[in-house]
Amino acid sequence: MEAVSLSAQTRQLLGRNRVKKLRAGGRIPGVLYGKGIDNQVIDLSAKEFEHLVHASVSENVLVELTIAGVGDGKQLAMIQVVDHHPLTGKVLHVDLHKVSAEEPVTVTVPIETTGEAIGVKTSGGTLEHVLFRTKIRALPKDLPAAITIDVTEMKAGAIMHLGEMPLPEGVEVIGDAHVPVITITEPRVKVEAVEEEAEKKEVPAK
Repeated sequence: MEAVSLSAQTRQLLGRNRVKKLRAGGRIPGVLYGKGIDNQVIDLSAKEFEHLVHASVSENVLVELTIAGVGDGKQLAMIQVVDHHPLTGKVLHVDLHKVSAEEPVTVTVPIETTGEAIGVKTSGGTLEHVLFRTKIRALPKDLPAAITIDVTEMKAGAIMHLGEMPLPEGVEVIGDAHVPVITITEPRVKVEAVEEEAEKKEVPAK
């Protein structure tokens, strides 16, 4: 995942009334925290932050954060929590988690599918997307926006489990490897035929 630039400044206005004044001036209060650092109280440009979030293709956003007057370079961080106003939807507060480029992080990503399964196209089966999200672990630079599964070769009756998903290099999936993610169910006509045949075998011959 490529980091995007984000600028901030040390927050001078503290307290409820002062934070209201900060927001009225087009700034968003926030905090930067992480391993090995003291919590840093900051504020961000509302316009810049909202543009960054809207332009992102992933729900997990990696940023290179520059805090004016603090340190001599950019700090790598992930947007952890964004609080919104329940009525207006405006951003009220942002939590940023400082990360290291050399240490893996754990995030939740969506699971998406691509292609048309042969079991659906030629056999009349039905694709069932069972698991839509999963936790993964990877270095920040290797984090994907989503896990994409090509279902083209899946036949009727096939099941892809969490531990069988194809993953980008450097990415580890976290969870029960036996949990089904995608299934291609058999056509109903075939299922009914199998059930009927089974019932016939159970009826004793006269």
